[in-house]
Amino acid sequence: MIPNTYETGAGAAEKAILVSLVTDQVKRSGADPKHSLEELVSLTETAGVEVIATLMQQREVPDSRWFVGKGKAQEIKEMAAETGATTAVFDQELSGAQVRNLEEELDLKIIDRTQLILDIFAGRAKTREGILQVELAQLSYLLPRLSGHGKNLSRLGGGIGTRGPGETKLETDRRHIRDRITELKRQLEAVTQHRTLHRERRRKAGVVQVALVGYTNAGKSTLLRQLTAADVLVEDKLFATLDPTSRTLTLPSGKEVLLTDTVGFIQNLPHDLVAAFRATLEEANEADLLLHISDASSPMRERQQKVVEEVLGELGAAGKTTVHVWNKIDLCSSASLSLLPGGNDSLRISAFKPNDLDKLKEAVEDKILGGVCMLRIPASRGDLASLAYRVGEVILQETEDDWLVMTVRLNPADMEKWGHPLVPFQVS
Repeated sequence: MIPNTYETGAGAAEKAILVSLVTDQVKRSGADPKHSLEELVSLTETAGVEVIATLMQQREVPDSRWFVGKGKAQEIKEMAAETGATTAVFDQELSGAQVRNLEEELDLKIIDRTQLILDIFAGRAKTREGILQVELAQLSYLLPRLSGHGKNLSRLGGGIGTRGPGETKLETDRRHIRDRITELKRQLEAVTQHRTLHRERRRKAGVVQVALVGYTNAGKSTLLRQLTAADVLVEDKLFATLDPTSRTLTLPSGKEVLLTDTVGFIQNLPHDLVAAFRATLEEANEADLLLHISDASSPMRERQQKVVEEVLGELGAAGKTTVHVWNKIDLCSSASLSLLPGGNDSLRISAFKPNDLDKLKEAVEDKILGGVCMLRIPASRGDLASLAYRVGEVILQETEDDWLVMTVRLNPADMEKWGHPLVPFQVS
């Protein structure tokens, strides 16, 4: 819920007023400003900041000087003085000049939505790759805005907007930051090459990869944990997990696939973040099957679904074979459930119901393992028999003199990728 009073209390040391501007362009886009503001509340709380109050203003276009109107800026100033707020968080992206003007006018720390998301990622990054990616995104965001962040960069005491690269890096000149960005890109290129090598090895070994994609907090990590007993962090927070995790999933037939949990998406996901995390996000692009996880209980589930599809399109993964999984149906009313889309590629589950997990595994198997074919392989060719087991489900195996006759359920896509050595032995 959006706070609508000037509530104060014990807890976070930093207190913030949240501000959203509804322009004519936002109205034309069909976006829901109220939901976006509610999401900003969750983002701010995830960053460890207490939300004191929220403000929303409607204007045809943003004010070039203060983003909001002068009267609204004065209202924010008075509210901060009354409530003890130290920060103003804006739901849209601000220019460097707007940040500088607002700081001088309000005497508050000014944070926009993009910087807030980057700050949360900085707090979540644990691996070397994740830390490098976040630092690159933050520096790419800050470089064109250095002139507008004077007070922010000199403020002491931490809090949102100060995590990640650190004050000493951010206060250096543009040339130093450009050099650092170049170095980060070089290091991430090495990471990308390492990932590419691993993918190539998996491909040659016939490993099938399934990627969990979806809006943040849709339950991807919970599903990974329930399906594979993975020891991953599960929290009811936005971006609870950042670094991708892969675990082996055993299907009902006994075939094993690699299940990968990817970072969650969100509307207005910063472009700098998408660029910095491209190597990680491309796990979805390289997957043989996508499981698009949606929160069925969210009132904005259709909008969230569209956001995920837009990001996948940006990554070049829009045409991937996909099963849409509507999670958290145990939190839905009957009326809400009846409005969920159906179809062969759509499932309704709860991650905590074993029967639903079995249905999901069967759906994955049906997508990966398809039609039945027969193979006649020389008994001396154990390598070909092993390949048949790796790329399909062997339903029946018999011996006829010096031949192995195998009935295999095999997906044509798998055959195209790894099964070329088996083609000459396929019985029509």
